[in-house]
Amino acid sequence: MNKKNPWLLLFLLPLLSCNAAEIEKQAIPKLHVGMTWQWQLSGKLNPDYQVDLYDVDLFDTSTKSIQALKSSNKMVICYFSAGSYEDWRKDKSQFNKDDLGKPLDGWEGERWLDIRQKNVRQIMQKRMDLAKQKGCDGVEPDNVDGFDNPNGLNLTASDQLDYNRFLANQAHIRGLKVALKNDMQQVTALVNDFDFSVNEECHEYNECDVLKAFIEQDKPVFNAEYKKAYINDISIRKSMCEQSKVLKIQTLVLPLDLDDSFRLACS
Repeated sequence: MNKKNPWLLLFLLPLLSCNAAEIEKQAIPKLHVGMTWQWQLSGKLNPDYQVDLYDVDLFDTSTKSIQALKSSNKMVICYFSAGSYEDWRKDKSQFNKDDLGKPLDGWEGERWLDIRQKNVRQIMQKRMDLAKQKGCDGVEPDNVDGFDNPNGLNLTASDQLDYNRFLANQAHIRGLKVALKNDMQQVTALVNDFDFSVNEECHEYNECDVLKAFIEQDKPVFNAEYKKAYINDISIRKSMCEQSKVLKIQTLVLPLDLDDSFRLACS
C-alpha cells in the first residue's frame, strides 16, 4: 500500500469490503425447492448418501465430519433444541432453575424452556456461535412450539412468535440459514422469517398443505415420516410419496431415533 497517498486507501477500502462481502455471499449455498436431504442425529454418521443437504446434531457431529460433508458439496444444517432443556448436553449447567418448565411428554431428560428468559436466549446465541465456528451452513432449532404443549410456563402464541423470530434473526446475523421446525399453527406468520422448513409427519397428521407457504417462496420443505405402515406396506408408502411429489415436499421414511438404521426416500 502506498503510504504517501492516503486517498488511495480511502478509495480502495469500500471496494475491498464489497469484494469480501460478495465472496461470502457466493460461499453460502442457496436453498431451493427440490433439494434432497438426509437427517441423522444419532449413531455413527453415514456420509455416503448422494444428497444436497445433511441435517446433523450440532453437539455430537465433529467439525471434521462437517467439513468433510461440505467438501463433497453437501450443505450442512446443524440441529439443536432451542425450546427444551436436555440433561445430557455439555452446556446444561448454564441453565437456571427458573428457565425450566414441565418435562416433554415421551422424551426422558427433557423439559420445556421459558423462552422469555434472557438467559435462555443467551445460551441459544452461544449455540449458534458454535454452529458458525464448526462450519455449519444453517441451523435447525427444535421444539419451537412449546406454547402449543403443556409446558408449565404459561407460554403464549405471542411469546412463541417473538422467540422464533429472535432465533431466525440471530441465525441470519451469523450468516446461517434457519429452519422452522414444525410449529404448524404459525407457519403463515413466520414463513417470511425462515429459510426452509423441517417437519415431522405432516402426512400422518394431514397437515402438509399448510407448508405450501414455504414452497410458494421456493423455500424447501423437508419432511420425515415414522409410521410403520410406510415402512412395511409399499403401496401405502407409494401413495404417500406421490402426494409429497405433488406438493414438492422432500419426504423420508426414517426411524424415530434418526440413527440411519434404515432410510426410505420418496425422491
